[in-house]
Amino acid sequence: QVQLVESGGGLVQPGGSLRLSCAASGSIFRIYSMNWYRQAPGKQRELVAAISSGGSINYADSVKGRFTISRDNAKNTVYLQMNSLKPEDTAVYHCNAVVATGPASLPSAYWGQGTQVTVSS
Repeated sequence: QVQLVESGGGLVQPGGSLRLSCAASGSIFRIYSMNWYRQAPGKQRELVAAISSGGSINYADSVKGRFTISRDNAKNTVYLQMNSLKPEDTAVYHCNAVVATGPASLPSAYWGQGTQVTVSS
C-alpha cells in the first residue's frame, strides 16, 4: 500500500557528510511523522531523528548538532543531512513513516528497506 525508498547511503571518511533521502509513495492520504532509525551490527535499532507533520523535530543525543532532519510534504520525502560523521555512525539507516491511507483509516507505520552508511578511513 505504501512504499518507502531510501537513497544516499555509502562510504565516507570520518568528518565527512552524507545526505539521505526517503520518498514515500502509494496509497497515501496523510503522512504524520517521518523518522530515521539506524541499526548497527549487534545493536538494537535506535531512533536517530523524527519530524512531525507540523515540523516538530527530535534528535538522539548522539547526533544533536551534527544531523539535520527535514521534510518536503509536497514530495512526501524526508531527508537526513549528516555532517561530521564518526565511525560510530556506521549502521543501516531505515526510514519510517506513520501514514493514513484513507480519511477513515487508522495510521500505520511503514518502513523502508534501509541504506548502508559506513564511516571509515
